[in-house]
Amino acid sequence: MAGRSFDLVCAVRGAAAKLHAMKPLVHAMKPLAPAAGHRPAAALTVLTALVLLAVAAPAFAKYDVDIDAPRNVKKLLKDHLDLARFAKRDDVSDDQFQFLVTATPKDVRDLVATEGYFTPVVRTDVTTTDDKRSVKVSVDPGPQTNVASVDLKFTGAVTTEDRKQENAARFAFAMKEGDPFTQGAWDDAKNAALKALQSRRYLGARIVRSQARINPRTHIADLSVTFDSGPTFTFGKLDISGTKRYPQKIIENVNPINEGDIYDITRVNELQRQVQNTPYYASVAIDADNDVTKPLETPLHVKVSEYPYHSVRYGVGYATDTGFHIQGAYSYLNTFGAAYPFTIAGRLDQTQQYGRVQLAMPPDSRGWINAIFGSYTITDVSDTNIYSARVGVQRSRSTQNIDTTYSLTFYDDRLTQNEPNPSTARALVPAWTWVRRDVDDPLFPRRGNVVRAEASFAVKGLLTDQTFARLYTNMQQYLPLGRNDLLVFRAEFGGVFTTGPSSGVPASLLFRAGGANSVRGYSYLSIGHNVSGSILPTKYMVTGSSEYQHWFTHDWGGAVFFDIGTATDTWGERVFQPGVGVGARWRSPVGPVNVDVAYGLKNKSIKPYLTLGIAF
Repeated sequence: MAGRSFDLVCAVRGAAAKLHAMKPLVHAMKPLAPAAGHRPAAALTVLTALVLLAVAAPAFAKYDVDIDAPRNVKKLLKDHLDLARFAKRDDVSDDQFQFLVTATPKDVRDLVATEGYFTPVVRTDVTTTDDKRSVKVSVDPGPQTNVASVDLKFTGAVTTEDRKQENAARFAFAMKEGDPFTQGAWDDAKNAALKALQSRRYLGARIVRSQARINPRTHIADLSVTFDSGPTFTFGKLDISGTKRYPQKIIENVNPINEGDIYDITRVNELQRQVQNTPYYASVAIDADNDVTKPLETPLHVKVSEYPYHSVRYGVGYATDTGFHIQGAYSYLNTFGAAYPFTIAGRLDQTQQYGRVQLAMPPDSRGWINAIFGSYTITDVSDTNIYSARVGVQRSRSTQNIDTTYSLTFYDDRLTQNEPNPSTARALVPAWTWVRRDVDDPLFPRRGNVVRAEASFAVKGLLTDQTFARLYTNMQQYLPLGRNDLLVFRAEFGGVFTTGPSSGVPASLLFRAGGANSVRGYSYLSIGHNVSGSILPTKYMVTGSSEYQHWFTHDWGGAVFFDIGTATDTWGERVFQPGVGVGARWRSPVGPVNVDVAYGLKNKSIKPYLTLGIAF
């Protein structure tokens, strides 16, 4: 096929030595920095010529540039064409101006080639009015080149050891037959495929040959890339640096990787997450050697930056359900000189005042953390006040996708309402809590689910007023619909099973519904047992939600939703409360921000909501 090998790598041109000799003059001109990603060597050449011409041509030229081209090409030329960029200066001489005009056709051809246009027609017209020059650059880019074929070849151990990894690399190569050919997409496709190949087993994989063969007559591109996987890499010992205050053993104890395991970037990410989740380290950086001559038991270099022994954290914020809040915590991370974290934390908002004291141990050899704690919470919602004091012990562990906690907690609760005679309840409660996150992105999920489950019980006579068992579960499911649409489903159930009245169970273990993360269209925790205007917590609670999202851009989307739920002491007397609404979605730098307006179909009220919608 007639054509030419084309990988769009600009050759280094120009007279660097001459430019160096005229360094003072170059400094005096204060040249514009070359646009990132586009022809730095060519920009240096143009600047060299302009400097040389400036010696013989002190007169200055003022000019405007008008670019007549299709929108995508026009923006490219306005941002990167030298003639357009230097029009912002007031020190371009007449000879330099003539040089820029003369160089414009070639500059245009080089630039539009990066977008797959290899047969452009370029015309430059210069007019002068009242000593002011105007340059019109007309560009017909011609047909854009499309990808005709993609040939990916693999050599090395991957061809016999792990075809799944080869297929993952093929899938990651995003350019397909029929796609427009651009330099950016070509580079991104190669890098994505290489990264996928390196992500498991083949840390030392590399591209040994790549070629984009362009036929400018037929406007097609034939792409070929050869990847060499190299050998399989395995994990070796941790090489830890940066530990001064806290024992290195902490990092080793939370390390989920065994020496000799096959290299996998997800395991590296898990190690980073485990170390970062401890309270001792402000930052964690991990990298591995990729020497293909030493692939077995390659060391992992873990570099940490430690927090000081004492730390104070605080913040303010706002949520629709709870109003403005202020929170803070003080921690001392070296209690007993043995890296035991001691923490005092508190939060104040318009519905709740909360304080907690905790003393924990460092992670043990299996990553489990033991702690003792005490807390006191005052909740004032829907004309119901709950005062809850708690002391207990817990044992918890967090892995890549699963958090598990076992606890033994003593509750001493008091509830007051609009009617006289407040109720009190005590219970010693063994409990198990389990959270699993299986989503494609922890911050902006589009696929997968998050599941939370809790189980606990109490036996009358064992520091407990009334025997009961308690179950709670919550699940959120994400289902993508094409590239720009998403379905989100949420289901929640809570139940306290006992033969006595709900007043015999600590009120903080019972349930109410309503609010931004429950049933929208109803006030926060306003769905429950109504007694003289006080909404009391109940034995049973069920809520559900379905939401459809459409994303207009990468960062902005809209949503419509339907919520429904109930909270009741007697299941046979349940009354479901539905709500509908619309909302806006924003992928902000700190996480998904949701702004909703909902209408409660039962109470016939409109409620606005502002939430940070992170999946936990």
